[in-house]
Amino acid sequence: MSLRRSIRKKMYGGDNFMNISDIRYLPRWVILLIDILFVCAAITFGKYLIEKLSFGTEKIFYDDTQMYLIIASVSVFFMFVFKTYAGIIRHSTFIDLFKLFLSTFCTTVVLGAVSFSYYLLTGKRMIYMSIPFLAIFFATSFMMLFLFRLFVKEFFQIVREFRRSTLRKRILVLGIDEQSVAVARAIVENPTLPYHVVGFLTQRHDSRRANLLGKPIYSKEKIENNTKEDLIIDGVLLVKEIMTKEEMNSWVNLFLEKDLQVFKAPLLQKVRSADMGGSIQNLQIEDLLNRKPIRIENEEVRKRHYGKNILITGGAGSIGSEIMRQVAQFSPTLIVVVDQAETPLYEVELEMRNKFPGIPFKFILGDISNKHAIEPIFKKYEFSMVYHAAAYKHVPLIEENPREAVLVNILGTKILATLSSKYGVNRFVMISTDKAVNPTNVMGASKRVAELFVQALQNTEGNTTKFITTRFGNVLGSNGSVIPHFKKQIEAGGPITITHPDIVRYFMTIPEACDLVLQAGTMGNGGEIFVFDMGEPVKIQDLATRMIKLSGLEPHSDIKIIYTGLRPGEKLYEELLSDDAKTMPTPNEKIMVSKDPIMDFEEIDHYTRGITRASLRREKIEVVQLLKNIVPEFKSNNSIYEVLD
Repeated sequence: MSLRRSIRKKMYGGDNFMNISDIRYLPRWVILLIDILFVCAAITFGKYLIEKLSFGTEKIFYDDTQMYLIIASVSVFFMFVFKTYAGIIRHSTFIDLFKLFLSTFCTTVVLGAVSFSYYLLTGKRMIYMSIPFLAIFFATSFMMLFLFRLFVKEFFQIVREFRRSTLRKRILVLGIDEQSVAVARAIVENPTLPYHVVGFLTQRHDSRRANLLGKPIYSKEKIENNTKEDLIIDGVLLVKEIMTKEEMNSWVNLFLEKDLQVFKAPLLQKVRSADMGGSIQNLQIEDLLNRKPIRIENEEVRKRHYGKNILITGGAGSIGSEIMRQVAQFSPTLIVVVDQAETPLYEVELEMRNKFPGIPFKFILGDISNKHAIEPIFKKYEFSMVYHAAAYKHVPLIEENPREAVLVNILGTKILATLSSKYGVNRFVMISTDKAVNPTNVMGASKRVAELFVQALQNTEGNTTKFITTRFGNVLGSNGSVIPHFKKQIEAGGPITITHPDIVRYFMTIPEACDLVLQAGTMGNGGEIFVFDMGEPVKIQDLATRMIKLSGLEPHSDIKIIYTGLRPGEKLYEELLSDDAKTMPTPNEKIMVSKDPIMDFEEIDHYTRGITRASLRREKIEVVQLLKNIVPEFKSNNSIYEVLD
């Protein structure tokens, strides 16, 4: 589109805003005309200097019009020869500069030759064709033509940068170490990224007068004592791998207090500079709750799985699928996965076969409470390890359907554990929950009964299987957990629903939880309940507030927070140890053994038979009453079953 058409479209098309970037290029004749004007200006300047300096007293033959016509004509001729007007000025290169030099030089040489020839023939000077004049003309015309192109090029560059900076987020990079500077350089050198680095941020006080990549360095006090409007920034970018959890929480608290967006970037070694844009993301609440994961003894774990047949129940769930990913790294002979959720099982099968093409998998759609379907699997594959992650876990749903909790969480565990003992499985690792401690809901109580049965089975005559239980709290990002739920509510514009303003929970990551499971499978001697030091509990209200702020929104104005009241069976806080339990240390300081009260096998076996029969009769009240008989510390909370206590 030419300049004329662009302007006409703007004037008559209803859009009266003229954007400089809409002008693609000036017509060639306009560039040529501008160049001729610069040549004339150079002639005038040279003539003025010659007259002032009184060079030459010889008689001259000229008038101004003739002089301008001769010099301009020769200049235009060589402009056509070298096509100095043909390029797009904003994209001028060294080649364009060289063409200008050749055109101006040839013009000067030809004018000098013509003037000298005329002088030899007539004895008169042709216009101001003395050597001083030609030198002044050459330098002036070349400089004007060059500076004109340089100005246009820089002008468009400045306009582009200005437009980019107004469209891009203005950010500070946290840190002045090599990693932070490398990430900042990758952003600065990639103009397509939607970020504009305006400076660096550090806790040090000796760097305020220094610059990095031409950008100023600010101290922490600069952020503390100013608003985001004063600093003219939108957010802060950090590399979380080089920070401790405490450091990151301290900084993020400050940024959120100042309503700054917080972005995270990976280490530059983990991503190509060209892919940096897709790697920069908003900081997530999981990043703040993450802790340094347990580092398991890989050699010991490898020995337990290498060349072995492994069974994983609930393999389509959050915990089960992660256990599968970790176990597959140790080259087992076979991994058998059992789950009754058809679509998730199919999806995890596609993932595993693609990610671990060399590992044999067997995916079985089945119900762990159906012994006739499960026993042939044990008989056929001779498992060395069983990871039992299958369970019903959603508190309100299970509170309404206690029968299902008994059939899956209790009967299913009983069948798997009994078959493991019968077929000589080396180790059976059960995934339990902190809700099994002093339970206030059916789900927690059913898991506690499963714990009691597994522990009791350990001590039966003839048993060689080591039964191990792992107990931990909420995992980040698991199906149905609070964080994905809050994210959906924020994306929908709110409100966020919280059951109670004082409710608190422990959190850990899924890989962290599965590290614990694998570690327990290697260190356990049988009959233990392993609990994990989960750090400080997190207040759910604070969690929701931070998630809203990390999304760039304001709690209570952009996203409302509504309290709905505790759900049936829900309690304000979870516990990892029962009141009368003692703990023993393990080689890993983050893992402890809980010495909970145990039950004789005959007693717990009798109870589980009775509660299974009640479940098959669909006697809801009877089922819950039997749960309370087996687990005396089970006291219902905010539930219809409180009358049974």
